[in-house]
Amino acid sequence: MSTPDERKAAAVPGVGAVSTVVSARRESLYFALRNRKLVGGLAVVLLFLGTGLIAPLFTAANPLDYVGPRGEGPSADYWFGTTIFGQDVFNQFVHGLRGTFFVGFFAGLLAGVIGMLIGFVAGYRGGMLDEILNMFTNIVLALPVLAVLLIIAAYLEVRDIQVQALIIGLFSWPWVARAVRAQTMSLRSRDFVDLARLSGAPVRRIILREIAPNMASYLFMVFILLFGGSVLFAATLDFIGLGPTEGISLGLMLRNAVTWTALQLGMWWWFVPPGLGITAIVGALYIMNVGLDEVFNPRLRET
Repeated sequence: MSTPDERKAAAVPGVGAVSTVVSARRESLYFALRNRKLVGGLAVVLLFLGTGLIAPLFTAANPLDYVGPRGEGPSADYWFGTTIFGQDVFNQFVHGLRGTFFVGFFAGLLAGVIGMLIGFVAGYRGGMLDEILNMFTNIVLALPVLAVLLIIAAYLEVRDIQVQALIIGLFSWPWVARAVRAQTMSLRSRDFVDLARLSGAPVRRIILREIAPNMASYLFMVFILLFGGSVLFAATLDFIGLGPTEGISLGLMLRNAVTWTALQLGMWWWFVPPGLGITAIVGALYIMNVGLDEVFNPRLRET
């Protein structure tokens, strides 16, 4: 039997629905705090993010300065040792974390916005507009990204991290558009969407207030995947020489270490920190995504 408070809430229009939403959010938060994958992955990401934001405030402004002896191993003065040119590896690492997180966040956000915009419009509108947007998505999906990046690298003599994030974001959205389009097509025929349409609500309001909130958990997981994919994509571009010509990132540290034969010289402190950093960040993000899937899917929740 229902309690008096529940009967009062049901008797007032809209109150019962709001109460249900609040209860669902509290339930999700409860299981999120209990999910070890989500909490552990988030802790690792926050640890590296905090290091990238705070540590550079206490180190030299330019991580590429020659500040110490050449090729020295880790010590009390140089925690991660120095490069073959006498650059502080720890200083490069903490500044590189900033660049890596910037690329991941900005590129993931840009790709998410483009993919969601196209997916929502195509899935809700349908018809000829859907075919045109779907064709455009397939064209971008079929583009040889490396060939395009080679052309861009040939014409842009000076490239920075901002340009790299922009390029990655512009080429990472097609799969998001397809996924959001499919979800939107399944939701546009629901009763609450039909009710909003009959009430005269404009398309923008229907998408933002009726469809998108019902996909909020899925969209959040999509952003995490885009974030991790952008970090990995940026590191790959840096390693093969298509990354920025200015600034520093974990991928550029790896490339410089390989270029100047750090492995052959036994200078493990030059390439191990950035390699472990990239692996830990990307791995933690994907573990977070698995944890979120367990939180939002009742059948997968840990009891």
